[in-house]
Formats: sequence, C-alpha cells, structure tokens
Amino acid sequence: MKTHTKMKKVKKLLGNICCGIACIAFLISCNETVSDAEITITDRPVTTTANAHYIGNRAPLKPVHFIKLPVGAVKPEGWLKKYLHLQKDGLTGKLGEISAWLEKKDNAWLMSGGQHGWEEVPYWLKGYGNLAYILNDADMIAETKIWIDAAFDSQQPDGYFGPINDRSGKRELWANMIMVWCLQSYYEHSGDQRVIDLMTKYFKWQLTVPDDQFLEDYWENSRGGDNLYSIYWLYNITGDEFLLELAEKTHRNTANWMEDSWLPNWHNVNIAQCFREPATYYMLTGDSAHLAATYNVHNLIRRTFGQVPGGMFGADENARMGFIDPRQGTETCGFVEQMASDEILLRMTGDPLWAEHCEDIAFNSYPAAVMPDFKALRYITCPNHTISDSENHRPGIDNGGPFLAMNPFSSRCCQHNHAQGWPYFVENLILATPDNGLAAAIYGPCTANVTVGESGTNVQIKEETNYPFEEEIRFTITPDKDVNFPLYLRLPSWCDNPVVKINGATANVKAEAGKYIRIQREWKEGDTVTLELPMTLSMRTWQANKNSASINYGPLTLSLLIDEDYKKVNSAETAIWDSKWQKGADINAWPSYEIYPASAWNYALKVNENNLASNFEVVRKPWPANDFPFDTQNVPIAFKAKGRQIPSWGIDKYGLTGVLPDEDAKKSDVLDDITLIPMGAARLRISAFPVVTE
Repeated sequence: MKTHTKMKKVKKLLGNICCGIACIAFLISCNETVSDAEITITDRPVTTTANAHYIGNRAPLKPVHFIKLPVGAVKPEGWLKKYLHLQKDGLTGKLGEISAWLEKKDNAWLMSGGQHGWEEVPYWLKGYGNLAYILNDADMIAETKIWIDAAFDSQQPDGYFGPINDRSGKRELWANMIMVWCLQSYYEHSGDQRVIDLMTKYFKWQLTVPDDQFLEDYWENSRGGDNLYSIYWLYNITGDEFLLELAEKTHRNTANWMEDSWLPNWHNVNIAQCFREPATYYMLTGDSAHLAATYNVHNLIRRTFGQVPGGMFGADENARMGFIDPRQGTETCGFVEQMASDEILLRMTGDPLWAEHCEDIAFNSYPAAVMPDFKALRYITCPNHTISDSENHRPGIDNGGPFLAMNPFSSRCCQHNHAQGWPYFVENLILATPDNGLAAAIYGPCTANVTVGESGTNVQIKEETNYPFEEEIRFTITPDKDVNFPLYLRLPSWCDNPVVKINGATANVKAEAGKYIRIQREWKEGDTVTLELPMTLSMRTWQANKNSASINYGPLTLSLLIDEDYKKVNSAETAIWDSKWQKGADINAWPSYEIYPASAWNYALKVNENNLASNFEVVRKPWPANDFPFDTQNVPIAFKAKGRQIPSWGIDKYGLTGVLPDEDAKKSDVLDDITLIPMGAARLRISAFPVVTE
C-alpha cells in the first residue's frame, strides 16, 4: 500500500514537471512568435509604395490606402453567407421573375426603343451580378451575362451605348453610369477586354458632348461622382490621358457638393451617394479643400437632420426643416448607397471613420428594412418606427403613398437598388494594401484568397467570428509558402482595451482605439491572429431631439423589444401606384406584410449616466441554428432594463409614431421591466428614448 502511494506521488510529480515543461515551451514558443513580428500602431497604411499585384491609382492620381480585391476573391462565411443565400433565394434572386421592369420583352436594355427598365435594370444588376460572382452561381452568372452582352451590343459607332433617353434634346446619362459599374464588376470577374473597349469609346464620346449638354438633368447632375469614379477605374487600367480631361469635365458639370452650409438638393439618396464626389475629385487635384468638403457634408447633414441613432438622417424622400425627429426615416436606397460611399471613402482615405460608419448602417439601420426572409422590403425605415402599415402618412413623411409596408413590388428604386448592399459589404471585408499586405477594416465572417509579398505568394485568410454579436475575431493565415507581409486590423473607436494575440500570445503593444494595428512578420501555414474587442455599454445624447438617448453595446445600437404582429396583405391591393409586375407573377406567392405593435412601446428608459451598467443586464442566448441573427426570435443577445411609460406619447394624427415627448412629460408611477435588443433585429423599434433617472 505504501509503495503504491509513493508511486502515485512520483507519477503526480513527474506529471507536474512535464506539464510545467510544456507550459514553459509553449510560452517560449509564443514569445518567439510575437518577437518575430514587428507590431506598430498606425493611423492608416502608408502609400509610399505601390502594390505589385493589384491595381491601385495611377499617377497623377493620389494613391489609395486600400485596394479592393476583384469581385469573388472574398467569400462570405457564417451569418453573412446565410444572408447572401437569403438574398439569392429572395427578392434579389427572384426579382427577374416578377418585376415588370426586368421583363425581357421590349426592355430598354435588350431592344432599341424598348419601353421599360432604363434605370431599374442596372440598379438591380449592380447587386445581382456581384452576388452571382461571389456565390459563383452558374445560373445567376448566365443571367447576368444576358444583360452584359446586350450592353455590348448596344454600343453605337460614335461610342454611346445603352438606351437613348433624351431630355430636352440632351442625352440623360444616369442609367449608363450604373451600367458602367456593372461592367466593371463583370471585368473583374471575367477579364473580358470588351469592357475596356466599350468604356474607352463611351468616354471618348462623353468628351465630345458640349458642357451645356453634359450632366444637365437632375439625377445625372447630382450623381456625376459615379461617372468620375468609373473614369478613374478605366484610367488605372489603360493610362489614357484623355480620361483625366474627362474627369475635370465631369467635376465641372456635376452639382456643387462643396458649399459650407447648404446642399444642391436634400434628397436622401443623393446625399448618401453624392457627398463623396469632392473627395473623389481630390484624388486628382490633391486639393485638401475637396477632401474637406466631403467630410463637411457628412457632418452637416447629421448635425441638421441626423441627431438620431443608426448612422443615417431623417430625410424620408427629402430632408425638410422641422422634420428631424427619429420617427423620420431613410429610403432603403439611402442605406445601401451610404454603405457604398463609406466603403469607397475608406479605400481612398484610409480613415477608419468610414469603416466604423459603414458597420453602423449595416448592423443597425439596414437589416430591418427587409423581411427576415428577404422577400419584401419597405421604402422607409426609421430609428423610432412602431407601425408599418399600407397607409398614406403624408405630410408626416415626405411621400404620398403606402411607404411603410413590407411590399415586394413597391418603390421600384429600392426594389431594385437594394441588391448591392450586402455583396458590396462582403467585397470590402478583406482589402489589399500598397505595401503588398492585406487588411481587415470592416469585420465579418469570410474567407479570402490574396496575393501578398514582394514576389507574389497566394495566401488564404479565414476570418471566423459572430461579430458584431460577439467580441472575438479570429484570423487563420494559410500561405502557399512562408511569406513576409503586413496585416492591418482596425481598432474600433468604441473599444477602450482591444487585445491582439498572435498564435495565442498577447502582443505587447498599447492598442489605440480608432487606429490600425500593423503586424509585419513572416507568416507560416496555420498562423493565427485573434482580435478581442471587449464591448461595453455607452450612451449617446441627442440634444436637438429633446435630449433623448440611445444605448450602444460595442457597434450595436439597442432598441426596445416590441412584440411584432405581422399581418399578411395582398400585394396588388397595397402596392404603390407606379408598381408593376410581370403578367405571370404569382401575387399570392409574394405577399406584403404590415407590422403592428402587440406590446407597449412608449417608454422612457431608466439610466444612470454615472454607472450605466447598473441599469442593464446582458442576456446571452445560443447562436441561432439557422445562422440568421437579425430578427426578434433569433437575436443572440438581449438586455434587461427598466422604463416608465409616457401616456401622452402615442400614434399621431398622421398615423405615425409620435414625435418624442417633452422631457417633463408625465411618466407612469410604475417602473416596468423591459428588454432591449440590437436595433438591426427590430422591425418595430424605439431606438432614441426619453430618459428617467429613477
């Protein structure tokens, strides 16, 4: 017995020694791994070198800080993959079967003199085609090519292409701008030289158009920046000098988005899309006034109409003085165009502000604009949105019609233009850098294949995460062979104590929120980088809107959980007046939904600004089995809170959520238990709250 006991002690001692040796070896290995890396904090990637493998800006254009990879190089994983498949099986993928604007018979893009689809076809194709390339879906790619080939066939001897849409004797070029973007993506996918030839001839034609006939109509005049972006794209490939002259001409004839305190127009989509034009022109001029103008418009619209959570501004159709409450909304078009602007500005400037703002829209504002199955959308979605019916709410909102219902046939701009939102987002998750490295500035689960290093080595980078619903983002690097290159990771401004680990060892560097961590090292197969972004509660106070408050948890804005009562209604009876569908479309298979509150929503939220966490309890739930976190049933995180009802706050005379009550409005004596969930999962929501302290 004694001998047996001694043997057990010896085995235990040897086990402890072995364990200790293993731990020491692991720590040594980790320290060696970290010491092999040059880790720095930087404002943005340097542009003193040019990427040897991907096309950036050609001189005299200023170099970009990030380079978008060809469409399809970044593949979604996790919840993003689920979202794109919902989009494919829902409105985006099936729109060609139901939308009259996409009907092939007598279509403006398929026949000379066609009667319909002038704007809607390229709006839809811009997202549909990119979705096809990303998912590598053969049927979708074949459908895309029908429209692309038609664009090639439409080119005339003088260089013009597409349907002729004369306005007072002048050719309107807005739809062509969209189709050119479709052609650019197709070129990235296929390398088809016909794209370069068509665009070269078309832009030479533009140069022959007199200034007084060029970009004169409302939409093209506002959105000339899209033309300018495509001119740069072609110049970076061909180097044709005439394109720089055309760039100057385009800016000269585009609406002036450079004034200090007013805008050329106050249409919400124009603002979200066009405010980037001066910064785009800055890439040619190098004049800091152009760059500053873009930042000024971004801030101006939000100071005036954007004192609300979710990153956008109250403009319904057009921003109007006096209509600044969070019950005013934004078109779905506005959400996706703002995301696209943020992504472009991120690449041009390197400023992490644009990555963070893109996430704000993508995670908080945009998801609730569509049904969870992606088979219907609504024209307008608001931060405070407690009724979603088919009524006409004008003048409470600046539109006359049923603009709040989820309808697959209504609002033909958003019906088609919504398609770009998530595909473009996926394309910008992994970017190339001028120093032959790669970067993750916008976060989401994905896999990308990238050529890096001076000699050009293929690397697969896999990003695993449930961000923005979890704090950890894990990267696995798999190069074809050992290769030295830098990896950039954005450190969000909302995160005070980010932690970076390389192969399990914590990097000994003081991470600064709102900047990038740059990791330069020789990467080997299976190397891992873990970015931990601890999320905490924070509060924003909207002084212009009666000192209402919104609560954030990391990148997520929180909304009141309202029981949502979905009422199925006939799409034909509730669609907007100009809606059209194909003769064979089954209206019953594509219902509309009205959403009504089945629980109280008129709450003032109890908060203690000095100890915000004391008012909220985090409740984590299992990750949804269907991999879709953006609905009230499946959202994986919630927050228990307390609030007092405000009896005077209700639905107003326009049938809308009433404007926020005065701060001294009478509150209930009863302090109720309430629940908050991420804003993007709530199709009915209160996101800007009156507050009480007790």
